[in-house]
Amino acid sequence: MPNTYTQIYVQIVFVVKGRQNLISENNREKLEKYICRIISNKKSKPLAIL
Repeated sequence: MPNTYTQIYVQIVFVVKGRQNLISENNREKLEKYICRIISNKKSKPLAIL
């Protein structure tokens, strides 16, 4: 079957007990860049990190 394409979206959610915001703004930016780099190295594209 030529020209057969597939697409999958994966959602990953990190939650701590009590839903406390434990990641500081400075560390959050570093963490987001790290996650984007991992996804990019897997030849995928991150759509959103919130």
